[in-house]
Amino acid sequence: MDLNSASTVVLQVLTQATSQDTAVLKPAEEQLKQWETQPGFYSVLLNIFTNHSLDVNVRWLAVLYFKNGIDRYWRRVAPHALSEEEKTTLRAGLITNFNEPVNQIATQISVLIAKVARVDCPRQWPELIPTLVESVKVQDDLQQHRALLTFYHVTKTLSSKRLAADRKLFYDLTSNIYSFACSLWNHHTDTFLQQICAGNEAAAANSLERTLLSLKVLRKLTVHGFVEPHWNAEVMGFLHALFERLKQFLECSRSIRAENICRDRLEKTIILFTKVLLDFLDQHPFSFTALIQRSLEFSVSYVFTEAGEGIVFEQFIVQCMNLIKMIVKNYAYKPSKNIEDSSPETLEAHKIKTAFFTYPTLMEICRRLVTHYFLLTKEELTMWEEDPESFTVEETGGDSWKYSLRPCTEVLFIDIFHEYNQILTPVLLEMVHSLQGSTNIEDTNAILIKDAVYNAVGLAAYELFDSVDFDQWFKNQLLAELQVSYDRYKPIRRRVIWLIGQWISVKFKSDLRPVLYEAIRNLLQDRDLVFCIHLQSVLFFLNGCSPVDDFEFRTDQFLPYLESMFTLLFQLLQEVTQCDTKMHVLHVLSCVIERVNMQIRPYVGCLVQYLPLLWKQSEEHNMLRCAILSTLIHLVQGLGADSKNLYPFLLPVIQLSTDVSQPPHVYLLEDGLELWLVTLENSPCLTPELLRIFQNMSALLELSSENLKNCFKIINAYIFLSSSEFLQVYATDLCRSFCELLKDITTEGQVQVLKVVENVLKVNPVLGPQMFQPLLPSVCRGIIDGERYPVVMSTYLGIMGRVLLQNARVFSLLLSQVACELGQELDQILGNMIEMWVDRMDNITQPERRKLSALALLSLLPSLNGVIQDKFCGIINISVEGLHDVMTEDSETGTYKDCMLMSHFEEPKATDDEEPPTEQDKRKKILALKDPVHTVSLQHFIYEKLKAQQELVGEQGFQALMETVDTEIVTQLQEFLQGF
Repeated sequence: MDLNSASTVVLQVLTQATSQDTAVLKPAEEQLKQWETQPGFYSVLLNIFTNHSLDVNVRWLAVLYFKNGIDRYWRRVAPHALSEEEKTTLRAGLITNFNEPVNQIATQISVLIAKVARVDCPRQWPELIPTLVESVKVQDDLQQHRALLTFYHVTKTLSSKRLAADRKLFYDLTSNIYSFACSLWNHHTDTFLQQICAGNEAAAANSLERTLLSLKVLRKLTVHGFVEPHWNAEVMGFLHALFERLKQFLECSRSIRAENICRDRLEKTIILFTKVLLDFLDQHPFSFTALIQRSLEFSVSYVFTEAGEGIVFEQFIVQCMNLIKMIVKNYAYKPSKNIEDSSPETLEAHKIKTAFFTYPTLMEICRRLVTHYFLLTKEELTMWEEDPESFTVEETGGDSWKYSLRPCTEVLFIDIFHEYNQILTPVLLEMVHSLQGSTNIEDTNAILIKDAVYNAVGLAAYELFDSVDFDQWFKNQLLAELQVSYDRYKPIRRRVIWLIGQWISVKFKSDLRPVLYEAIRNLLQDRDLVFCIHLQSVLFFLNGCSPVDDFEFRTDQFLPYLESMFTLLFQLLQEVTQCDTKMHVLHVLSCVIERVNMQIRPYVGCLVQYLPLLWKQSEEHNMLRCAILSTLIHLVQGLGADSKNLYPFLLPVIQLSTDVSQPPHVYLLEDGLELWLVTLENSPCLTPELLRIFQNMSALLELSSENLKNCFKIINAYIFLSSSEFLQVYATDLCRSFCELLKDITTEGQVQVLKVVENVLKVNPVLGPQMFQPLLPSVCRGIIDGERYPVVMSTYLGIMGRVLLQNARVFSLLLSQVACELGQELDQILGNMIEMWVDRMDNITQPERRKLSALALLSLLPSLNGVIQDKFCGIINISVEGLHDVMTEDSETGTYKDCMLMSHFEEPKATDDEEPPTEQDKRKKILALKDPVHTVSLQHFIYEKLKAQQELVGEQGFQALMETVDTEIVTQLQEFLQGF
């Protein structure tokens, strides 16, 4: 591309590409895309965006295309890579002038220079850093700022490289420029402070910007530019100087008005000071040891004493608390249990920590955290009154809450209390004891103090396990406080409920639950949203939905409150408006439904009617829809066969959630599959609509995702529900999908596919082998070849056992097909299969499959076939093994009986610890009544087959066969067959 002729054309197309008219915009974008790989294109772009007389939008677009081109074509190995000659020209042009007047474009130019530097500096671009160093020294304000901005972006980019060779280059670069970077920062910092003192705010703002940029450079150099920075006096000098500079900047903040734009920049700079310390501590904990004492003194002084009053601001407090927390929690500073195993550096750091955190210091920190930082603010109390739902969402973890002061103070309290619990437990208990009894409702401060102390006791629940008799406290104090109805006492009632929620998973007697249920019901009736939302958490734990395993839920305790609780929770669900709150209510309702199961049926009518409306309203809120799906899962399980009445709403929901062509499936698929499965498991019959949903399965199987296991469970559920109807419609597609899956799938996935085939053969022994015939030869070959994975071999033998026992004609045809494919005789294939079957019988661990194998091999008798007679010994061995597996001795009669036999249908019953049987459980029981494994006595079958073989070959021939069997096996066989 000729620069002179092309510049005008490219400029014209760029101008068109800034148009709002798509008819003009689209062709221009297409043309620019074609030019991306043309030699000289990026030189033209460079000329355009460095020409300050052109339209800003055009220049902006030119910079963006240039930057994108670096990502795609700058590296030598990239397709259509730029020539070395053009890159040399471009590098020189990029650092010719640092005089871009537009801030946004200047930033983009700095970023793209950094991108080039990441690839080329210093080897192909050795002049970059010296040029930047010289440019930041010039007197021109604009040029100095732009050079410093570029210097920062280049340093930031180079510091992020992680390969060893790149790290070494950055270490070398840092050693060469660190002194200059320090002096540059000190110069701009001093200039700023002088201008602030002189009252020259305009000049100070410019100097502060340069102070900020130079500190950003120093942050990257200090944190990433040294292997062991504590050996470098200049580094440690800079870090120690930070504390004095921080004090100076904090004092400056007194004199700058809150509305002044310079104040915002000043606070950002103060925060950057703390980020340097935090990053250095994170990357170099042992190098930080020399700074521990000063960091703790500084942070504690400004955050927990009067020194910070009128100076500190919220984000600075958060940073200081983070610094304290990182020092307290740092594993590098914690000695091993065996002190001799600890490094000297660890012991030194621990010694400094221990010397600082004395009893008076810890007591003051604890008291200040609780009685100052934990207090509800006027703003929070106002928000409670005006928008209680938003108040609760914020307090329980809203997005802005994550970055606010309150969670930071609570985390610091938890960490310090955990580290120094022996010292702080008496301090906190003394605060609790001082607040026993009722509090004067007219004393707002006393109420807020009690709220804060209770908050601390809840946060430290696990640490206080042995020190607080929570059951007594609940009965003697907390329960009474829940019943105080004065409006001003609301913070205490809310906190008590939250406190109980914290302690339920730690220590709370089951016998006290009915009393608490009563209190919760009364508070839910108050309709205060803040109470209601906290009460849900308590219910969540009470219903045994906590991750703690040893808190047993007792249905009998909860049933007297079920109707009222469920009704009140449903009313709350209707009343709240925010998505997060509705999700939370739904989770609690789901928990209740899950725990009481079928006993929820009389009370769910209102919820069943409301969920379709909520689903429609939540079209743009996929996470709320996930909560609805979860509720539906438990609802279907609770309703059992009656869930069929939900199908007009339920089935379209499943259809949408499991359709991979619909964007929401990304969020809904996992829960949607679970809902699909429980719907099938609880369905009394297969409806056309339920059958039609299976159209989604083909695409799901192609995904081969972590949801594949549930997909196979769903397929099995259809087979158990109505195999003939289901297979007639979908067998061909399913078989095709399975054949594709088996080409590239894990062993576990292979077993899941084979289990489906096995279930088909079990449920439909006549049609099953025909419908899945393409899969059977590979199963046969797998057995003959001696499949090496035991679990796969076991499944192979289960499938072949079904075919042999229940469809001998298909078995014979299958052997013929495999013999033809392998070029062997049919008898040779049969012999190899029986031999491998006998040899790998130990791979089968399930008693049902072991009995099936014995029945299947015995079904080959009686026979005159020489191969079968040669394997007679193996068949008898397998049969006796099967007898040992299934025969139990009647202690009264001394006779043996087959424990797997089922003579009539018994409704599956659930114990108190189990879920009630599903419709699928009942179907499996009925199916078992038709399964030879459960209807044929192995003992009798062996007797009949041996008798038939004896009649076929005669007494002498039969005796010859029995002589091939080990005498011990024969003796065991005779014992089992006594009485026949």
